[in-house]
Amino acid sequence: MQYLVTFLEGMITFISPCVLPMIPVYVLYFTGGEQGRRQGRTLLRALCFVAGFTLLFIALGVFAGTLGALVLRYQRAVNVLCGLVMIAFGLHYAGFLRMGFLDKTVKPGVQVQAKGYASCLLLGAVFAVGWSPCTGPFLGSAMMLAAGQGHALSGMVLLLCYSLGLGVPFVLCALLIDQFKGAFDWIKRHYGIINRVCGVFLIIVGIMMMTGLFARLSSMLA
Repeated sequence: MQYLVTFLEGMITFISPCVLPMIPVYVLYFTGGEQGRRQGRTLLRALCFVAGFTLLFIALGVFAGTLGALVLRYQRAVNVLCGLVMIAFGLHYAGFLRMGFLDKTVKPGVQVQAKGYASCLLLGAVFAVGWSPCTGPFLGSAMMLAAGQGHALSGMVLLLCYSLGLGVPFVLCALLIDQFKGAFDWIKRHYGIINRVCGVFLIIVGIMMMTGLFARLSSMLA
């Protein structure tokens, strides 16, 4: 269940107000500005971009899982603390509570001309570091789940699922951007409702984690 949750969090990150409007710009990077797009080359560039942020997110997952393992004897306290953090993220995302540090974007001083595969890989890493308002609440939630597992390997897999949830739509859009235009327009028109629903989703997961219901439900499904 936790892997499904982090995958969904990655997908929700993709449709956030500061990622979705930038998709045409990223697709332009992937195509290299070429008029006649070559699907194979575009796909490889998109995969390199996804690999760039995936590597950083996996490293964060290993760190969170390792940190959780160090305090495994205090599992109950860890679950309560992580649940509270996730609830706070949910309140922020739904617009009920504003936290300034989540509204700041870190923009590394890296100029990327992403026409080559290595440049797309670097662009993915810059994306992971720079777009904190987009990745912050849901990436933080995924890390809280990783810390609650108390295992570095589990943390790595959880953040891999998060990266897949964020990366798969990027790859699909690189190949099918014209077909998705109508869906993008619909999402943009309903951002207010979508953000509140996503925020409530985080709050529910946080409450379930605090009360131990999340762990029991995961065990039942397993």
